Amino acid sequence: MIEGERLVFIGGLHRSGTTPLADALAQHPDISGLSGTGAPHDEGQHLQPVYPRAKVYAGSGHFAHAPEAHLTESSPLVTPDNAARILAAWEPYWDLHRRLLVEKSPPNLIMGRFLQALYPGSALVMVVRHPVVVALCNKKWRRLVSRNIRRYSTLDGLVAHWVQAHRLLLEDTPHLQRLHLVRYEDLVERPEEELARIQAHLGLSTPFPTGTIRPSHSERYEQQWDAMRTGLTPGAFQRRLITRRHAADIAAFGYDVDDLGVRGDWPQTPASSPAVGS
Repeated sequence: MIEGERLVFIGGLHRSGTTPLADALAQHPDISGLSGTGAPHDEGQHLQPVYPRAKVYAGSGHFAHAPEAHLTESSPLVTPDNAARILAAWEPYWDLHRRLLVEKSPPNLIMGRFLQALYPGSALVMVVRHPVVVALCNKKWRRLVSRNIRRYSTLDGLVAHWVQAHRLLLEDTPHLQRLHLVRYEDLVERPEEELARIQAHLGLSTPFPTGTIRPSHSERYEQQWDAMRTGLTPGAFQRRLITRRHAADIAAFGYDVDDLGVRGDWPQTPASSPAVGS
């Protein structure tokens, strides 16, 4: 069986940058990511037969509200047999000659304790992006990919989901080992610096190839958010609602509800792992 120290799990809400990060890591000569799976975005959650996929809990914008989706070391699913069954589903899509094996799925954000219980010594890399930008991205993306009313959510609902998911991550942090957190905004602005941090976290002796992260900016979402500042439109109502309900929560995570370019310190829990990046 594959040793836990070889496994790297990437997590982060949908549209937070997990896919470009996973693609960048897979460019390293010592790393293999899942590829050619036929599953959406080559996410391991869709291949394994043990734990429910995010879509069971209405998918992006909803899954973190389901207590059953927050799996920990106390889950009855944590068994040696299940650990082997999950790996058996992923192994055909990895290059097992590589030193490290990456699996990326958004629900990993709130499943770190579960994954590390199954695979002791595994590493976690969590990607965080501004909640308003994530909400705007998801709102646009959902219109393109789904007509399922069960998966419908307002912008306010998407921000509330972001807050809930990251609260769970904070609660889990003291129980996690080998956890590294990267902000999407830092990753696209200073890719070499942020990838160097990940290189150190994973104990790699050689750097990631340059140019693996393409510059990306959120100006169009900043403009969209600014246009929602006033008026009697549904968007303006949603902005006022988000500001009233979530401004304090957003600030607690180091972001600003009015200025999407602002980011402060990520909150630390009293017993946070020293491996957590910010």
